[in-house]
Amino acid sequence: MSSSEVIESERQNAEIYHGDEVCKQKCLEWLDEICLPKGVLPVPIFEIVEFGRNRSTGYVWIKLKNKIKEHKFKPINRAVSYDSEITCYSEERRLKKVTGIKSKEMFIWITVSDIYIEDPSSGKIFFAIPSGMRGDFPVSAFEPEDVKSNIDDKKNSRNSANNSKLTN
Repeated sequence: MSSSEVIESERQNAEIYHGDEVCKQKCLEWLDEICLPKGVLPVPIFEIVEFGRNRSTGYVWIKLKNKIKEHKFKPINRAVSYDSEITCYSEERRLKKVTGIKSKEMFIWITVSDIYIEDPSSGKIFFAIPSGMRGDFPVSAFEPEDVKSNIDDKKNSRNSANNSKLTN
């Protein structure tokens, strides 16, 4: 069954939203609700046509206007591509049976099948591939850029304030 056919069967009893702004808002709310960092999907760069969620099954789909050939997560130095349709089943701290996301390792693109946080206190988020192999990265690497910018701005202004106190 193709992902489009699965979406059609999951549409029954699903919340479905259209339009970029409302879809981005609902996508970020969903990530927050399942306790995954909001930057794990680079929602600000997405042009979302449709966001759907079936709460009873946990099924979620995101339809993009265009596929994203390559997005670089700078803190972990990884390139990721997003198909025009991303799907998964979600539960607290986990996306499973993910479709539409690939990570570039060396010279090849590898399908990401699961994204999860086993132990929130570890500060690690795991990415698994269909063969079961997985890698982990700091959760902090997936904070949205605007959050990082605000944190950096606050640090810089505190440092400037501290520096000016030292020079006075």
